[in-house]
Amino acid sequence: MYIPKYYRMDHNEAVQMMKSNPFALLVTVDGERPLATHLPLDIREEEGKIFATGHIAYGNRQKKTLDPHREVLLIFQRPHAYISSSWYEVEEVPTWDYLAVHAYGTARVISGDELRSALDSMLQHYESHRENGRLWDTFDPELLESEMKGIVGFEIEITDIQAAAKMSQNRSDTDYKSIVAELEKSNEQGETQVARWMREKRKELFK
Repeated sequence: MYIPKYYRMDHNEAVQMMKSNPFALLVTVDGERPLATHLPLDIREEEGKIFATGHIAYGNRQKKTLDPHREVLLIFQRPHAYISSSWYEVEEVPTWDYLAVHAYGTARVISGDELRSALDSMLQHYESHRENGRLWDTFDPELLESEMKGIVGFEIEITDIQAAAKMSQNRSDTDYKSIVAELEKSNEQGETQVARWMREKRKELFK
């Protein structure tokens, strides 16, 4: 991903974004054709390394590309918004602000107890805070075993992270405040979230 220097996201912020927005796009290559699947992941850090675990449907042909000798790509995206150049002091062209993380790594298929542990961990992440959350041991074991036959589990060791926060950092303080003000008028959740992120980055402008 092409990222100008002033749009590069801090590594720790990128990892936190992956953890807080774990619904990603898994991209692999089958021969010369790219394949992609949208799926939830469980992101964890362990001994200085970052891992993503998840699963795809058994019938998904992408399972055949989950090979430790092939690189895979995970794409994470947060709010984005169209930025009108009518909000600038000086005549300019419009643009688009966004947050995105591209995480490269190698994948291996997991099964048996390792897959059970990964699914248990994912349920803990998404269900433990809910009233009457459905954790692993609340399901009928036969149902779980049956459902596991319909999926292929995987673990990706992430080896390279490229993260962009293109959020009008190159604009003057006047333009920056104008962009935030205009975005905050919107009823679109993504646009107001972009405005919130921008406020946080230049708090001194909004006191």
